[in-house]
Amino acid sequence: MTTGPLTHLDAEGQARMVDVSAKAETARYARARATVRMSREAASRVAAGEAPKGDVTGVARIAAIQAAKRTDELIPLAHPLPLTHVDVQFAIDEAAGTVTLEASARTSSRTGVELEAMLACSIGAMTVYDMVKGIEPGVVVERIELLDKTGGKSDYHRP
Repeated sequence: MTTGPLTHLDAEGQARMVDVSAKAETARYARARATVRMSREAASRVAAGEAPKGDVTGVARIAAIQAAKRTDELIPLAHPLPLTHVDVQFAIDEAAGTVTLEASARTSSRTGVELEAMLACSIGAMTVYDMVKGIEPGVVVERIELLDKTGGKSDYHRP
């Protein structure tokens, strides 16, 4: 954990967008994960493509990519970034009743893409919820977390 001045506050303590103009553009990468817990039956129907609203992972993938591209519109102090790649993968564990999403994002910029990867997971997971709520109203979105970040001043890898 780093400590130091709070960069998103001005001299009066008001929230502000950080000025990144003096930073060098570097290759940035981030990967995040979200887990959606549901009944085994619901997970089996997702895996078989038999959910009432259709292709759960296909629709959630598109929603996740759209979310990553609109991060600066949803997170007030986020910088708009020229994303060069967003990828979303799914793992369905029918026995455990889980759908796990992993999203990665890349850019060449002055600030990182962690929020883009995490927002992709968040919206992708909420889309999974929306697509299966008719067969499983007790779906739970769990553990949206950053797994990796590279580029900039420091790298991070979840142990």
